[in-house]
Amino acid sequence: MMTYRLLIDGHLVDGALSMDVIDPTTGARFSSAPRASVTQAEAAIAAARLAQRSWSALGYEGRRPYLERFADAIAANADRLAETLTRERGGPIADCRFEVGRASDAIRHFAGQRLTDPVLRENEHELIVEQHYPQGVVVAIMPWNRPMTLLSFKLGPALITGNTVIAKPAPSTPLSTLILGELAADIFPRGVFQTVVDANDLGTLLSSHPDVAHVSFTGSTPTGKKVLASAADTLKRFTLELGGNDAAIVLDDVDIEWAADRIYAAAFINAGQVCYATKRVYAPRALAGELAAALAKRAKAAVLGDGMDPATTMGPLQNRMQFEKVLDYIASAREDGGTFLSGGEATGTGYFITPAIVTGLPDDARLVREEQFGPVLPIQIYDDLDAAIASANDAEYGLGGTIWTSNVRRGIGVAGQIETGTIWVNQHMALPLDVPFGGAKESGIGLQNGIEGMKDFTQLRILNAKLNA
Repeated sequence: MMTYRLLIDGHLVDGALSMDVIDPTTGARFSSAPRASVTQAEAAIAAARLAQRSWSALGYEGRRPYLERFADAIAANADRLAETLTRERGGPIADCRFEVGRASDAIRHFAGQRLTDPVLRENEHELIVEQHYPQGVVVAIMPWNRPMTLLSFKLGPALITGNTVIAKPAPSTPLSTLILGELAADIFPRGVFQTVVDANDLGTLLSSHPDVAHVSFTGSTPTGKKVLASAADTLKRFTLELGGNDAAIVLDDVDIEWAADRIYAAAFINAGQVCYATKRVYAPRALAGELAAALAKRAKAAVLGDGMDPATTMGPLQNRMQFEKVLDYIASAREDGGTFLSGGEATGTGYFITPAIVTGLPDDARLVREEQFGPVLPIQIYDDLDAAIASANDAEYGLGGTIWTSNVRRGIGVAGQIETGTIWVNQHMALPLDVPFGGAKESGIGLQNGIEGMKDFTQLRILNAKLNA
């Protein structure tokens, strides 16, 4: 069994306690992780604050080589990281390799970016310049579904703009982040990047501490509201990337088999455990039955199993709490009169649920109204496109969504009426690193990626000088 350690103030150290890490494929313990104490968390904050000024003083070109070396180290250790991800979060090994590669690419991308100071006005009387300087210590809090990529979207922009970062992974998926700490220990100056693992008991300390300048959180909307509340007393900056109930609207001109392939992939990626996954489908009455049958055919062909087996196409739910939550949604859908064309059953060892396609639900069913975050997809019928658009918008969430059509210009027109932070037409999960993303409504506040995501980790300062005084 591998030994994992925290990275605090440049040193790899044992935790004050240890905690079990469960393999969701088997539901059994396969490793242990160090668990930080309050004292260790406070030491990490102090080290980050101490290191931040000198890290900022390096400037963009001085910081760039450190991030590039880190990206190289992630790529060089891709096999170890991907295998660890497969064990701790579940999922096919190919998907986990993609996640590691995405993380390395993100760090490398942001290593080469910089914010400029545009001159807003310059004449014989005045000089006004927009400046951006680092905020200080950033706490990055990750969820369990995509621990590597979601950390990289925070880490790259925060570090390159001169902040120091404390990474707190989800308690059920700490190991890949701890490996990053091992790699970082030989690359970054002390205190620039640190790892703190907890059992969901240190979040309030980190998010409320006066020496933490920014909390970047990805996770559920209810937890995000708690993070926001704990940050309020110190008026610290924050980025919240929260839940979604993304709708797919299928137009009446679509090719069914073409659309079914893409909607299935969009809904069941990582067993549906992706914030941007399609979670409800609105199809015209004339096509809904055929589309639902085509999706059910694909769901029945899924191969559930150990992610290390190359034949596996779908892994388990990541943890028992989420497994039981999804089973509860399935039970409620049956009570609401839903017809299951496929799946919806717990199977095997671990936290596996066969992928389900559900029809016949009322629009106010829990499975339609709420974020299920699992392999269960309701197909809703519409008779009027404007009504479908209204139904898609009738949600507390506004993260993403998709429009499927054979007429892309028509699809763009529909997309322009959807109230989300991102809306795709004839594609899904296209998130270029140079393009910002964020949520509308209760799906979050702030932006990640792109220049706008970098700016989120900086403080805007306007230099306003009177010349020839």
